Amino acid sequence: MSVTTSNYYGKIVISDEAIAAVAASAAIECYGVVDLVSKKLSDNFAEIFKKQQLGKGVKVITNENKIFIDIYVVLKYGVSISAVAESLKKAVKYRVEEFSGMIVDSVNVNVVGVRV
Repeated sequence: MSVTTSNYYGKIVISDEAIAAVAASAAIECYGVVDLVSKKLSDNFAEIFKKQQLGKGVKVITNENKIFIDIYVVLKYGVSISAVAESLKKAVKYRVEEFSGMIVDSVNVNVVGVRV
């Protein structure tokens, strides 16, 4: 799927992969996030063969120009999980809304593990 908007100059279509790449970039920059973890087996094979995954660990669902994002992360040991999750939600929501001009309905943070 993709997000579509129209204005005076024409139609703009943003793919889910582009939104996932922006969300992943915002997530990895947050304090306390060590890595993004993919939940799909095909992404793990791509990682083994060194194929570049821009949206690794991010699942994007679009529905009627609303964006729903799931992020799978590994956090740094010793950080407050709830504080990092809230910061991550705000950062990803802001960055994707700024990028796409669409409304991000929800950002779900899934903590997969903790790394020392």
